[in-house]
Amino acid sequence: MRSLLFVPGHDERKLNKGLGSEADALILDLEDAVPPAEKARAREVTTEFLRAHPQRRCLVRVNALDTGLLLADLAAVIQARPYGIMLPKCTGAADIATVSAYLLALEAREQWEAGATRLLPIVTENAASLLNMHGYAQHENPRLCGMLWGGEDLATDVGAPSNRSGDGRYTALFQLARSLTLLSAAAARVAAVDAVYTDFRNPQGLRAECEEARRDGYTAKAAIHPDQVPVINDVFSPSRQELERARQVIAAFDAQPEAGSISIDGKMLDRPHYTAALRVVNRAQP
Repeated sequence: MRSLLFVPGHDERKLNKGLGSEADALILDLEDAVPPAEKARAREVTTEFLRAHPQRRCLVRVNALDTGLLLADLAAVIQARPYGIMLPKCTGAADIATVSAYLLALEAREQWEAGATRLLPIVTENAASLLNMHGYAQHENPRLCGMLWGGEDLATDVGAPSNRSGDGRYTALFQLARSLTLLSAAAARVAAVDAVYTDFRNPQGLRAECEEARRDGYTAKAAIHPDQVPVINDVFSPSRQELERARQVIAAFDAQPEAGSISIDGKMLDRPHYTAALRVVNRAQP
């Protein structure tokens, strides 16, 4: 996946608009985008949307563990078999284990295979989450399919009036959160998803942030508006030249499976280059 588009789970118009977007996945939101009085209705609307569009890759952002709403969210939407669940305000591997146990019971209720539902947590929304990032790799969970970072709730939790400096770049704390997410995802061998770019009417700023994220190792980015999706998809898709080079490297190593290194165009390449080439090819298949 390159692009994940947030869509309010109670708004049929925006859900249908999201359906027509080029996003690789939709995030049907039961949390921040839904007013408290609309939570029950949002579960119903989201569940019906999932049933109506089983071919669309959809995750559901449920309410956080400490809200008292999570179990009702899961019980409603799991019956419609979403692609996965996005867990906000995740404070570490223990939260993943707790939600995984809930999902196991609900999968049994539906008579599905255990572990069918993926988990994609938001892992930087409070101070405690940053201090527990090492746990994801230490306590592997097969449901974990990626990690998303976000700076808006983290700013509130630590009391920061802003998460960006005057030039639009993240300040040091939020650069740290972004880097920790990337490292933790790599250690856990799951996808790293970059945070939303909230200035949705600034495509140049979005493109610059996407390019920086891809350069550093992120493979996807979340979006808050359909107009952001084409830019994200373009940046996170490998170019034709990159694909051709990657396939050349793969073919050369496959032709010499016992070789630790090979020479292509006068340059020595070793096994990490082969792994990188495989990742490039995989990125071309959203």
